Amino acid sequence: MEMLLFIPIIVSLIVCLFMLPKWIKKCSQVGLLWEDMNKFNKPKNVASSGGIVVVMAFVLGILVYIAIRRFVFQDIDGVTIETFALLSVILILAIVGLTDDLLGWKHEGLSAKFRIFLAVLASIPLMVINAGDPVMSIPFLGITNLGMIYVFILIPIGITGATTTYNMLAGFNGLESGLGIIILSFLSFVAYVTGSPWLALIGLCMVASLIVFYFYNKFPAKVFPGDILTYSVGALIASMAILGNFEKIAVFVFIPYVIETFLKIRGNLKKQSFGIPQKDGSLKPPYSRIYGMTHLSIYILSKFKKKVYEKDVVYFIFSFEIILCLLAIVIFRNDLFI
Repeated sequence: MEMLLFIPIIVSLIVCLFMLPKWIKKCSQVGLLWEDMNKFNKPKNVASSGGIVVVMAFVLGILVYIAIRRFVFQDIDGVTIETFALLSVILILAIVGLTDDLLGWKHEGLSAKFRIFLAVLASIPLMVINAGDPVMSIPFLGITNLGMIYVFILIPIGITGATTTYNMLAGFNGLESGLGIIILSFLSFVAYVTGSPWLALIGLCMVASLIVFYFYNKFPAKVFPGDILTYSVGALIASMAILGNFEKIAVFVFIPYVIETFLKIRGNLKKQSFGIPQKDGSLKPPYSRIYGMTHLSIYILSKFKKKVYEKDVVYFIFSFEIILCLLAIVIFRNDLFI
């Protein structure tokens, strides 16, 4: 009977597989297309905000999961309220992301301050259920019960930080969706081995949707994710870490985004992640200094290759993330395998 719990993952995959081509076709028909900034002459031929299909497929998968728990397993673990809280966070930020996409299409989108404010509001569902464990091991302080500080300060910081920074490392075909697959697959593994199989299943529902999306988003992209996907995936990563009590591991595998944030701050948050596309499809550094992980990747790869292409940058960052996940297993083995 436990095999029934794989049905939500299959539902997410099938819904995304069925709906995404239709979304791409509709975007082409109505002109909801964005420029591919890393292609020569920047052709405006890529469907926008495909993340709406990913989020929809994910939500439907989770609702099927809740139905199975309620009607088949009688919700024996009592995790439904936590699942709905997580789902609320994702949906709130999905709406914020879609709004930002639509406004940004013809205008400038939501301001950075307003996006942060909305991300803080989106963390309320986790706050009101007192999600996570406030008892944490802090350097120099040891085991400390943070109490309400954890609920009212750290949870909003976690949701806001993960949402906004996940949106920064972007702009290359397949980058956001591929990193989402890697990180959420690993965190689903972490959730499973640390005693939260329900969280693992929720993570894998998003992974299933992202895998389908990746094949349309990888080079050469037919659809872009939009902020609706990056906000939702970032929020899911933070929510899983909070509900599963593996915040330290999540922060560790988020190192590329920490680096990206500092490099972006170096450029006053005004520098773009794109390279300068050449006629042969290769990329040149856009600035004389490094202002992002993609710039750093182009710089490092150029030391070993005469020409660096968009796929090279994406695969290089993927490799870095996979190495971090493997290192996390070694560094946090006592937390994972106790």
